[in-house]
Amino acid sequence: MNKTVLQIIRFVVLVLFQVLVINHIRLGGYVHPYIYLVFIMLLPFSTPKWQLLVLGFALGLTVDLFTGTPGLHAGATTLMAFCRPSIIKLVSGNIKFENITEPNLGQLGGLWFFRYVLCMVFIHHFALFFLESFSIRLIGQVLLRILLSVPVSIFLIMMILYIFKSEKKRE
Repeated sequence: MNKTVLQIIRFVVLVLFQVLVINHIRLGGYVHPYIYLVFIMLLPFSTPKWQLLVLGFALGLTVDLFTGTPGLHAGATTLMAFCRPSIIKLVSGNIKFENITEPNLGQLGGLWFFRYVLCMVFIHHFALFFLESFSIRLIGQVLLRILLSVPVSIFLIMMILYIFKSEKKRE
């Protein structure tokens, strides 16, 4: 299947699953998992920075349109997309991506992917919840929401990645 068609399908499926299923699961007032972030995380390593920003903004804006949150998700996913190249360098260390074109759990391993997902989800949730509260008085609630939502989001994202992982292993 064409890579562009696969990315479009991934975009649509993740957004629809987020807004139609995940957003309606109530885990208390402080836990808000977000799985649509997988789209940005799985983009090819060679994606130009400008395209990352545009795709991050489009992804967030699409979720904003469905959830009625004007610009919150767009801002958070754009920041996450902006930080992505730096996060990849940070978690990769001296790993060479010679034969790997995109982040892939089967080739990069669970530990690499866990660190990558942890950093990306934390950046997104930090930005989203602080933009949502937009008040320093609510810092305790915001930090509690981040602390409770990040692990749940990571768990759901890692489950999705394990379910759909490629069987190719890194040597």
